Amino acid sequence: MARQEGKPVEWKGRTDGLPWMIRSLVAVMRVLDRRAIYLVMALIVPFYMIFNHKGYKAIYRFFRQRLGLGPLKSFLKVYANHFRFGQVIVDRYAAFAGKRFRFAFDGNDMFLAMLNEPGGFVQLSSHIGNYEMVGYSLTSATKKINGLFYGGESEVMMEFRRKILSMHNIGLIEVNGSMEHIFQMNAAIDRGEIVSMTGDRMLGSPKSFRCQFMGAEANFPMGPFALAVQKDVPIVAVFCMRGKWGVYNVYVRKVTAAPGLPPRASMQDMAQKFAAELESIVRLYPTQWFNYYDFWNA
Repeated sequence: MARQEGKPVEWKGRTDGLPWMIRSLVAVMRVLDRRAIYLVMALIVPFYMIFNHKGYKAIYRFFRQRLGLGPLKSFLKVYANHFRFGQVIVDRYAAFAGKRFRFAFDGNDMFLAMLNEPGGFVQLSSHIGNYEMVGYSLTSATKKINGLFYGGESEVMMEFRRKILSMHNIGLIEVNGSMEHIFQMNAAIDRGEIVSMTGDRMLGSPKSFRCQFMGAEANFPMGPFALAVQKDVPIVAVFCMRGKWGVYNVYVRKVTAAPGLPPRASMQDMAQKFAAELESIVRLYPTQWFNYYDFWNA
């Protein structure tokens, strides 16, 4: 059943740091091996864990309650989680600086086949791994990708993003409190393009479905699934996870509703199937779960 009451937890989407600091870090990344920054970051992580106590408690409960780990192992996993998150941020700045990354694909043939079909589709990401790296390093020559982003992001970060994404046939749709992004998404699908958005957080609308996820019910936004059903287009879930030796493992999964369901039931079915795909990836990469709040009671 969809939930509409209450205030949802929303991704604020703003990167910390003054413009000159962000530009300086990108400049440093052009000449410095990012592994040196990883080393420094490993020493800083414990202090971040102390001062970001609310986020620490949320991710600690994730390991204790959702994965059933003991206190010591959960603490060590929290450290690994914070370190991984730092690596993800460093890799994004390295991409801004022009550094290249290696990728391994699971499901890429299906994705390429969809790119060659005439219609558009919805592409879902999540706050795990480093989904942004896909857009920085890969291209879609046959279909334009239109990515939703929160309008509160700092302008300097958006400047770097636009510069890279524009070279890869990727445009951006801003969610800024108006309904304009709804019209832009619909128009993109009508043109046979791809609309990319997150499937695990509220973005512009409080409407959601309750889905089984990691042993309990959690809210998943209704918007992506409503768009797919109303436009009669498929959904593709894409997860970009950091693997060994800095290689990113990209998983592509098609999400389809069972045939013969009425529209609302189709939306719910797709939301639950997306939650199941997300759970399978989270269990493979638990330290790359980056939702630093109580996801199940939001």
